[in-house]
Amino acid sequence: MKRKGSSLYINRELSWLDFNHRVLEEALDETVPLLERLKFLSIVASNLDEFFMVRVAGIKRQIAAEVVEATADGMTPEQQDAAISARVHRMVAEQYKAFNGTVRGALREAGVDFAEMGGLDDAQRRFLERFFTNEVYPVLTPMAVDPGHPFPVLLNTYIYIAVRLKPVGVRSLRGGTLAFVQVPEVLGRAIQTPGHGGLTYVFLEDLIREHLGAVFEGYEVLSAHALRVTRDADLTIDEEGAEDLVKAIEYELRRRPRGAAVRLEIDKAAPTALVKTLVTELDLDEEDVYRIEGPLSLRPFMRLANQIDRPNLKEPIFPPVPTSVGDDKKAIFKAISRRDILVHHPYESFDIVADFLDAAADDPDVLAIKQTLYRTTGESPVVKALERAALKGKEVTALVELKARFDEEANIEWARALEEAGAHVIYGVVGFKTHCKAALVIRREPGGIRRYLHLSTGNYNEITARVYTDVGLFTDDEDLGADASALFNAITGYSQPSAFRKFIVAPMAMKDRVIALIDRERDRAKSGVRGRIIAKMNSLVDREVVDALYAASKAGVKIDLIVRGICCLRPGIKGTSDNIRVISIVDRFLEHSRIFFFHNGGQEEYYLSSADWMPRNLLRRIETMFPLQDEEHKARVREILDVELADTVKARELMADGSYSRLRGRKAMRSQEELYRRAKKRFEESLGKPATSGMKLVPRRAPGK
Repeated sequence: MKRKGSSLYINRELSWLDFNHRVLEEALDETVPLLERLKFLSIVASNLDEFFMVRVAGIKRQIAAEVVEATADGMTPEQQDAAISARVHRMVAEQYKAFNGTVRGALREAGVDFAEMGGLDDAQRRFLERFFTNEVYPVLTPMAVDPGHPFPVLLNTYIYIAVRLKPVGVRSLRGGTLAFVQVPEVLGRAIQTPGHGGLTYVFLEDLIREHLGAVFEGYEVLSAHALRVTRDADLTIDEEGAEDLVKAIEYELRRRPRGAAVRLEIDKAAPTALVKTLVTELDLDEEDVYRIEGPLSLRPFMRLANQIDRPNLKEPIFPPVPTSVGDDKKAIFKAISRRDILVHHPYESFDIVADFLDAAADDPDVLAIKQTLYRTTGESPVVKALERAALKGKEVTALVELKARFDEEANIEWARALEEAGAHVIYGVVGFKTHCKAALVIRREPGGIRRYLHLSTGNYNEITARVYTDVGLFTDDEDLGADASALFNAITGYSQPSAFRKFIVAPMAMKDRVIALIDRERDRAKSGVRGRIIAKMNSLVDREVVDALYAASKAGVKIDLIVRGICCLRPGIKGTSDNIRVISIVDRFLEHSRIFFFHNGGQEEYYLSSADWMPRNLLRRIETMFPLQDEEHKARVREILDVELADTVKARELMADGSYSRLRGRKAMRSQEELYRRAKKRFEESLGKPATSGMKLVPRRAPGK
């Protein structure tokens, strides 16, 4: 039985699947360039992998524990599991219909062919035979299944070939014996063969299947079918009881590939007997089996699509607008001291962030650097700058979040490199993920110690900065600097700030403050003053925040929400949410920034944040929300919101029934193209302005020039 009021909420898991379907729609859209459509198919596959490894695995653990408690929308774990299975089966069918049909065929016509082995000419077959003999065969390890060889552990998300065999000359052996061959990831997924003016690729599993006779000498191959198992990969760590968090996470990482199975993908032509064997051995249900017509997992196609040099099959390049402030190592500090700097990635380059930390590392007047790092890379200019600063004797403190899901191993590796360079590395806070994005530079100047600060909605990752939309602020504001110092002291030591000057911090105060800001608009509307809220985020899940938005809508507050992914709020319900509009934008760049606007009776307030309105962000993570104070910056952020709310090409509107509808029938406006156009225009205009008016942007020179 559904709980009272459950019709007001959309199920979190099904809402996420709706988001992934919006990604799939981009792959189905024939106006999207072909290789971009291939990328979207890859994103769908990657998203589903993580969804099963974390969310579905969690639901199955609840079912195993006989949890019957319903979510806010009234669904029990078993009901969610059944609904997810039905929805994903339909989605996967659409995904492969798109790949096998329009995308694969159109790519072939454009000269990029993902070929079947039977469609190759003699020269291509000879090339692949040599490749198999020299490169593939030495890496393969066949695994038999018999009384002396127990059923093997099929590792998480690896592709295997299940082979039925019988000795040559033996008439019958009850359907043959079973063996497995793991498809080695180290060789890449698609093998390029000599073509005839175009690009021809063969999938590695097809090549191995073609040459199984060489792998199983003396045996006849009766059948061979590719399969792939997805397992529970969520780390379970007792942080309170762990003597060494790094070692605890490393131990869990070794266990991750062998977690409980939650999904089986298998060649559609695989016989029923094989599927039954696998279902039994993996302890799965029939609903967990996904029969695939085509290559298992389209996830690797992202890298392949990026590698293929066919500009005519891709989106036009948007070169990021330069953000460097000059070659002088102190130029960035001079620019910030004149005026706060706001940057909007990826329309504006990430260079300025690298410049900021490079300058801090090399400037003899910089005494200390403190920074949070959630997702980055070992080769990142950010990490290299911190290493260099530590080697030069500066006080460097890096708060590395080891529990950043699926980046744990990489984070441990480069964090140790920072330690070896002499940096103080703090591995998170017990019980919480540190998700806020902040870099604090303490500099000695003639007037005394000065703090320079970078705050952002996104990660310190130069790779994702090219494809994620995020907003960052550079400032030397005394209050924000003091708040940053207090926050770092709280994270790295035993300080408990009683209050922050301008920061709003989770888990201490952010949820209450967000609800208070919403309630303030509600109260003003009730008193006859105009109420207005615009909020942009990745996900909206927290029920109390949703209820506060409903109450504000009832009072007459006009609310626009730009929610890329999960949205549990149901707009358009008469008398409850008819003043709320929700849109989602799915385009070439991932919408990642969190921006919040409150009208406040005309004293408008704008906030940037690292946090979505989800229980995990508001209650189980260390997050920050901070105000914008410069009127020009407020205007720029309002421009971002207004442009996105006017999108009629890549925006979809959430309906009261939970479905999404494309916005058509008006003048076409694609917000990401428009925001890039405006950023470029702003840069061109800045070249003619005197430097004293703020930041004068200049193209960044290559190192050594």
